[in-house]
Amino acid sequence: MVSSYVGLPRAGVMRRLGAWLYDVLVVAALLMVAGFAGFGLTQLALALGWIGLGQHDDTAALLGASRLYSLYLLAVVLGFYCWFWHTSGQTIGMRAWRLRVQNTDGSRLSITQALMRAVSALLGLGNFWVWLNPGTKLALQDRIADCEVVVLTKEQNRQLLSRD
Repeated sequence: MVSSYVGLPRAGVMRRLGAWLYDVLVVAALLMVAGFAGFGLTQLALALGWIGLGQHDDTAALLGASRLYSLYLLAVVLGFYCWFWHTSGQTIGMRAWRLRVQNTDGSRLSITQALMRAVSALLGLGNFWVWLNPGTKLALQDRIADCEVVVLTKEQNRQLLSRD
């Protein structure tokens, strides 16, 4: 199965940005749910007297000043991308645009590669690196994580969707 993903054409910038836009919408919804959960747990901890507001006026101000809360939300975003890239090579947006991130031998990314790729993507700006390297069509995050983003055929995309 791995060999059927070798030699596929690499994705250009516009296709990558289309998938990125889809994923931004999904991540925004995910952050709303995570934020709601974090807010609710903080409210519970306040009600039980486990923590106090300190110099903050309300729960929102407390969370806004909390580095732990910011790290929690960052972990949610990194977890989203790393989980999808490691398990199937496709986020929800990548599925819609028939893209797959993989090693050049067609295998899936390791967790370390996925994390390196997520951190080096620079919130999607790393995709513009493709324009600086039109011959290779590798984004900054692809170079750093030693992987590639390929365009799947409709049939290959269907096979990946039915396997998940």
